[in-house]
Amino acid sequence: MSDIYQHFRKDEEPFIDQALEWKRIVAEQYRMKLTDFLDPREQVILQSVIGQSDEVRLEFFGGFPEAERKRALLFPEYAEPSAEDFQLQGWEVIYPQKFASIEHRELLGSLMGIGLRRQKFGDLIFSDGTWQFICSEEVADFVFTQLTQIGKVKVSLEKIPLSKLKVPEQDVEIRDDTVSSLRLDAICTAMSRQSRQKAQVLVKNGLVKVNWKVIEDPSYELAEGDMISIRGFGRFRMKNIDGKTKKGKWRLTFEKQK
Repeated sequence: MSDIYQHFRKDEEPFIDQALEWKRIVAEQYRMKLTDFLDPREQVILQSVIGQSDEVRLEFFGGFPEAERKRALLFPEYAEPSAEDFQLQGWEVIYPQKFASIEHRELLGSLMGIGLRRQKFGDLIFSDGTWQFICSEEVADFVFTQLTQIGKVKVSLEKIPLSKLKVPEQDVEIRDDTVSSLRLDAICTAMSRQSRQKAQVLVKNGLVKVNWKVIEDPSYELAEGDMISIRGFGRFRMKNIDGKTKKGKWRLTFEKQK
C-alpha cells in the first residue's frame, strides 16, 4: 500500500495518511466513517486510496448531484447508506435584497469568521439574488446563532431541506488540449490561451490558485481533479489526463466554468 504515495504530490501525503486511516477503521471496526467536506482533488485521492476494495465501499454527496464540495461516506460492503447518513443541513440567507448585495467572498469570509474550518461547509449557491449554503449537521446550531452579519449587511438564516436548494444550471465549456508537461505554467498557457511567458507571470504574481490555494511556483505539477482559478480568466477543472501522444505531449480534458 505504501506504493500509493508515488502517484501523488508530496504535499498530499498527509491527506493520503488520513484516508488510509479511515479505510482501516471501517475495515477493522465494521462501521461507517463520515468525512468533512472534501474538494474535488481530495475526492479523487480518496477514490484512489479505497480503489476496488472488497471490504470498504465509498460514496460522495454534497447536497445535490453537481456539488463541487462533497462529504465522503466510507462503509462496510453490507451497509446500505441513505442521503440522511451524510448529515447535511441547507440554509438560506435572509437579507434585504432590494437594498443590499452580498458577494461570494463576503459570505465565505463571514463563515470563516465565526471560527469554523472551510471543511465544515459545502458549496455556496447564488441564484436570483438568493444565497444558500450547506454545512455539516453537527455545526448547524452554532452557525445559526453566530452568522448574523455578512460584510455590512445584517442577516438571519432559515433552515431549508436540500430539495429546496436553488441550484443554477451549470454552464461549462469542455475543452480538449495537448500540453508539453503537467506543470502549472504549461497548463495555464492552455487554459488562458496566453503565451508561456505571460502564464508564468500570472503564476509568479500570485494570480493563480490551485484547489483554492495561491501557488507561485510555475513548475508545480497538476493532477486530475485539480481546480484552477486564474484571475481575469476564470475557473477551470482538470477533468481527465488521457496519457501521451506519439510526440510525447500530454492529452488532457478540462472544464471552464462560464
